[in-house]
Amino acid sequence: MIAVLNVHERTLPVPPERVGALLDTLGSHEDRLWPTEWPPVRFDGPLAVGATGGHGPVRYTVTHYVPGQWVRFRFTGRGRFHGFHEFAVEDVGADRAVLRNTMVLKPRGVRWLGWLLFFRPLHNAAFEQCLDRAESELTGGVARPVRWGTYVRLLRRASVCLVPRWFTTPYSGS
Repeated sequence: MIAVLNVHERTLPVPPERVGALLDTLGSHEDRLWPTEWPPVRFDGPLAVGATGGHGPVRYTVTHYVPGQWVRFRFTGRGRFHGFHEFAVEDVGADRAVLRNTMVLKPRGVRWLGWLLFFRPLHNAAFEQCLDRAESELTGGVARPVRWGTYVRLLRRASVCLVPRWFTTPYSGS
């Protein structure tokens, strides 16, 4: 079985504590990390080990959490992908930090096709936009904002039309 390794990262010109403070808002009423154009991240309570939730059709459980530094989610749910994704904040010195999202998953059977044709393009666009949001929140602007290609715009339009609840799920966490 072949695994997928998908990494998105951005070096930010701020101390790691400021980046970590953004990470700690994920899925809350005051979420300053997740882009508002995508299905919201929601949990059944505050961001903590054992919290369950997800965004859109993607379900996961928080398996590890070090406030301000690292959070890992294990994929769950019916027909799930097997694997995890995580955010990490890395101190690279001189008041700079790297915000990184890493995803490792093992799509089986027909899920490979779903990953390649649907989830990968949307995942890449959403997580690059997440890094744009972090950069904007921390610096007041984005040097090179992500641009959606035609295929991503088509997939998003189809998703919004076919499953609008993914994009409008009300907040249910603490």
